[in-house]
Amino acid sequence: MPQVVDISNEDIQYAESILLPAGKVFDAERRAYIRNMDTIDLQAVPGSGKTTVLLAKLLILETKLPFEDGSGILVISHTNSAIDEIKSKIQQHCPKLFSYPNFIGTIQGFVDEFLAKPCFQLMFNKKVVRIDNEIYYEIVEKFIPRNLDGFTIQEQKNARYFLFGTDNLKSFRFQNRNGVTTLVSPLNSRELEISKPRRVKNYVDFTAGEKRRIKEWLIKFKFTIMQKAGILHFDDAYFLAENYIRSKPLVKTLLQKRFAYVFADEMQDMDLHQYQLLEDIFYDVSNSFSKYQRIGDKNQSIFNGDAKIETYWQDRPVVLLLTGSQRMSPAIANVVKQFALVRPNGFDIVGFGSGSIKPHLIKYSTATISNVIPLFLTKIKELAAEPGNKSLSDRINSINCEGKMKYPIKVLAWNTIWKSPEEKVDDSKVRLSDYFNSFSKEEHKLLIDYSCLDSYLSFFDKRKQTLNFVRKNILNALLKVLRLENISDVDGRSFTRKRLLDCINKMDENTNVGLYDDFKAKLYCWSMELAKGHKKLVHDSIVEFIPNFLNLFNKNITACQEFLTHIEGDKENEYIQLEEIAKENKFRLDGLEAEITTVHAAKGQTHSATLYLESCYYGFHESERLSDQFLGTPFADNRVRHKESAKMIYVGLSRPTDFLCLAIHDARYTEFLSKINLDEWQLLDA
Repeated sequence: MPQVVDISNEDIQYAESILLPAGKVFDAERRAYIRNMDTIDLQAVPGSGKTTVLLAKLLILETKLPFEDGSGILVISHTNSAIDEIKSKIQQHCPKLFSYPNFIGTIQGFVDEFLAKPCFQLMFNKKVVRIDNEIYYEIVEKFIPRNLDGFTIQEQKNARYFLFGTDNLKSFRFQNRNGVTTLVSPLNSRELEISKPRRVKNYVDFTAGEKRRIKEWLIKFKFTIMQKAGILHFDDAYFLAENYIRSKPLVKTLLQKRFAYVFADEMQDMDLHQYQLLEDIFYDVSNSFSKYQRIGDKNQSIFNGDAKIETYWQDRPVVLLLTGSQRMSPAIANVVKQFALVRPNGFDIVGFGSGSIKPHLIKYSTATISNVIPLFLTKIKELAAEPGNKSLSDRINSINCEGKMKYPIKVLAWNTIWKSPEEKVDDSKVRLSDYFNSFSKEEHKLLIDYSCLDSYLSFFDKRKQTLNFVRKNILNALLKVLRLENISDVDGRSFTRKRLLDCINKMDENTNVGLYDDFKAKLYCWSMELAKGHKKLVHDSIVEFIPNFLNLFNKNITACQEFLTHIEGDKENEYIQLEEIAKENKFRLDGLEAEITTVHAAKGQTHSATLYLESCYYGFHESERLSDQFLGTPFADNRVRHKESAKMIYVGLSRPTDFLCLAIHDARYTEFLSKINLDEWQLLDA
């Protein structure tokens, strides 16, 4: 059994002194969780501060480290941003927690480090080169023309015809099913069905023998990419992890001994394969050495695709609740709780927020839909000017250390754009682009891999006060050049940043001409100039450098020419910044700014004011599917689309501290919501 940890009142007071404003303390619900060190679930409503109580527990555990048995603590979450939040708030207070034998990182990082990479080393007797989706797709494109030993030319043609004709080239995966390696597309779906694409009139499917050989070819093709290139898709890491545990059962025991206490934050965002892996290792049918706590809100599980967390997340014998929302006002909480799908015993949402403004409902017509967002901002301005709404006034004027609104104003919708004009056959059916015509769905995420040098120089995190992120992007661009030109290291593997620097350093040792120092100096100068916004200058300098760079490997420019010269969006002279791109989806009025975004993008955020725009999903809007909930009846419907709609509303409406606004077409209001409680809602006409 792990070391027993007792948490005293003094311990909790210590955590309060770091995490809470002066004079504030944790209430009974939160203290009950902080003290509990057993295997339990914590279900927490939006804005309840579940991450804060986890941080309190970790701060206290820091004072108990190191444990006598040498074990450590594992903290995992679904996203890097969640881990960054943990680090930013407590790392300075927890030097022991952020060092061996503890691990704080994403579920992907944990699986890669402790399971996938060791399994890969065991299987292929070499290290993984990279685990990354974009680079994996690039390698797939490179390997698909190659013929594999043991297959006839026709069999290989059949396999490629199947992949291209069914759009499975980049989506098929390995998955373990009952101890057998199975092909699925995508992960967690049904077994991949092999059939000939229907492209001719006189259609004849593949024979059973041809299908069997196609499947065998696909398996070998994927293993060849793993073995030859050392590149894995993120999903591949979970396949290797399961293989590792199955072939080496001792690994599970060692991980349990290594991590006496395991905390999985944002558990509702874990997909089925992630959930099952953690259960297998750290719950182990309640036989685990580890104490494993899952923290989240099943009602906010909007990232799981077709896998529904409420169906596979089985409650522990002990489920603790955080029902008090520090974010939401009582008026907002009373609206939000009607949309909750999962209601354990004692479920409630109690709004502790200071806001006192009733939720507003904007009715609009097809002709006035463009007035909705301006009316929302105008109303914020009016409400903030009223003496009784000081909380809203303070929040919309609160600026963080980056010079941005600490509690932003957001406009949210579930569905954003219509795929084609033909798809929208009824003007009364709307999506986000109908409210805000210039909405751009393009998401410029920070990736490892891009299609051209211009993008590498455009998309890096400008918020970081360091050159490291700029330097990484430049190095990644040089690695892309090497991959395009089929240049590998001495072991036949694609270069990593470290291996490239080591290689150039070794070349310098052999020639003694200052090659390594010159290369590092160029990196520094490029990084400095790019950080200043001189993208074209850096772009031209790198393009000029590439021939000499490739000459180090006895190569000339061939395949990378387009990569070097293509300019993203034909904006050759424009210094593209992530912040500038984001402004495309912003609306400004009288000094106020609202970001126009999706429910998915806003999950986990806190806003001062939120406008939720109803949108069409499979032919119906939220007001049509959820009319009973808007009228005050708790959700109790098993229909799939209704449950999906309820989750989106639950997440979207629970973002604001002070002002919640909802936009609904007046025809749907008349048909479905005309009996809405006007003691709880304020009506506006656009």
